[in-house]
Amino acid sequence: MDIHTFLKNCTHNFACSGKMFLFILVISIATVKAARAQESTVRKAQQNFESAQKSLQHKDYETAIKSLDDALEADPAFQLAFVQLGDVYRLKREFKKAKSSYLKAIAISGAGTEARVYYSLGDVELKSADYENAGKHFRFFKENYKGKDQDLLMRTNKYILDCDFSATALKHPETYRPVNLGNAINTKDREYFPALTADGSSLIFSRTVNGNEDFYVSHRTADKQWSAAVPMSDKINTAQNEGAQSISPDGMYLFFTGCNREDGLGSCDLYVSHKNGKDWDKPFNLGPTVNSGSWESQPAVTPDGSTLYFVSNRPGGLGGYDIWKTTFNSEGEWGKPENLGPGINTPFDETTPFIHPDGKTLYFSSNGWPGLGGMDIFYSRLQENGKWGKPTNIGYPINTFSEETGLMVTPDGSQGMFSSVLKDGYGDMDIYSFDLPAAAKPLPITYVKGIVRDKETHNFLEANVQVVNLKTKESKFNDFTSKDNGEFLAVMPLGSAYAFNAIADGYLFYSDNFELSTATPGKPYVLEIYLEKLKPGGNVILRNIFFDTNKFELLPASVTELTNLLQLLQANTTTGIEIQGHTDNVGNATDNQKLSFQRAKAVYDYLVNHKIEAGRLRFKGFGPTVPVAKNDTAEGRQKNRRTSFLITKI
Repeated sequence: MDIHTFLKNCTHNFACSGKMFLFILVISIATVKAARAQESTVRKAQQNFESAQKSLQHKDYETAIKSLDDALEADPAFQLAFVQLGDVYRLKREFKKAKSSYLKAIAISGAGTEARVYYSLGDVELKSADYENAGKHFRFFKENYKGKDQDLLMRTNKYILDCDFSATALKHPETYRPVNLGNAINTKDREYFPALTADGSSLIFSRTVNGNEDFYVSHRTADKQWSAAVPMSDKINTAQNEGAQSISPDGMYLFFTGCNREDGLGSCDLYVSHKNGKDWDKPFNLGPTVNSGSWESQPAVTPDGSTLYFVSNRPGGLGGYDIWKTTFNSEGEWGKPENLGPGINTPFDETTPFIHPDGKTLYFSSNGWPGLGGMDIFYSRLQENGKWGKPTNIGYPINTFSEETGLMVTPDGSQGMFSSVLKDGYGDMDIYSFDLPAAAKPLPITYVKGIVRDKETHNFLEANVQVVNLKTKESKFNDFTSKDNGEFLAVMPLGSAYAFNAIADGYLFYSDNFELSTATPGKPYVLEIYLEKLKPGGNVILRNIFFDTNKFELLPASVTELTNLLQLLQANTTTGIEIQGHTDNVGNATDNQKLSFQRAKAVYDYLVNHKIEAGRLRFKGFGPTVPVAKNDTAEGRQKNRRTSFLITKI
């Protein structure tokens, strides 16, 4: 496959950009040198050198190497033949042989050697972890280069930073013991791009078989092993390439890259499919707002589903490949993509973004930030001002002089998953896991996992499940359960309080809240919610109506709950309710009764002010007279301090 075909079809590989650059750089330098060099005075050497040029034009590198070796045998002082031999070995990534050839070229004329040879030597030394010598040779090139190639100088400065960073990183290695996921996942074929649901129960990954990329899925068994992976769905997998996927934390949406499709806008586009029952819907292209005539790939969706990060080489970026984002707007459409800017992107390449379910830790690969050579893995934290913090290199030996990309971090933050070719592998690239360094771990999360059912029939319900951060008012989850299984899974980072509601047409809504400042990381809330049909006598506790102590003014955090109650009454225009206020038994009973009355009236006033007919509403304060728990504990008293409503008519 030639380099142009490779780039056109590549959905996932960091080498899409790297190979292109290396190919152009090496061949162009070799060609320029050949055109301007002094010919060898030994006729046989010159003839072999010219034969090598013809072989290079046809990309026949082995024959070119043989011709260059013959030229050097005839003329051991033929410096340009050594330089070009180094260039060819450099192209083939045989860095030890390339280094030897460059050093022999330099030995012929010492400091009088063309400065670019020192750059090439430094490059192969960097790529083979000889950081000390690479740094010296890059600096020599920088001091002696007389040309005006600013891109070359920019790369030189960057590589000097790499060498300095690497010298320090090697002195402070991280603990790193990669573990192969085993033969249920890995085969002789290539497996890569692992993705986990937030509960860790399902693993989706890409596999290439006979040149075709498809998705496979494996599930955790009762003994916490992975089941044998099977093709994901024939509605997603096609004869074309599908890869570089991102699964939403609840496992309901799969964003992925599809290449060379009939509905494609560029060589590779972003697609999404929704899980419907046990199978998946037909994927659809995210459209011309997100996709372009360029290359879009490697999506990463935030836990609330509101933002999609991806990689593109579209115009307007800072380098060859940049990370972009698009946000789902109030009209139900993906907005115009934004470049993440110089806080993340560089004039080089950034690839394989992964946003952890905490929503605030971004992992990606880059060859632009200081690293150990090639693509390294970095992480960045979302700051209070909404900007991403300065990326941090994840460290050695996780990063090496080779290419490290495609990191995924488990929901509990304990492990990373990635693909590589290691000595204990099954063939091509395999998926591995390793313990994540403490500094690189994401923020702790937990999740609510549950099922929504009809209270009377126990049938599954299609319900809208909402989770809102009560401190920031941000929606953390807003989606519908499947009528086939009623399931939902909502991720909630620790350190805040959350309002939780489940709503279905014709039913009273479910209300709850979670204070997650001290919850156990990774320990989920498991709920089985039974919704009661809308009928007289139905009663709902409004757990997300809030007041200050001994006050009756509604707090801003109550808006989500009040909106749900308002929408219930708007959708059922003949329904009447009684709003009820309750307190615990602490303090004066008369004062408590008055406070409960005022709080019920505050909700009544809100509804009337939002155009609900007063005749459909009434309100009453019960003080401490109708407890739902004992008042001899703080927890019981908290349950008794509540606002609720009773259906009086339909």
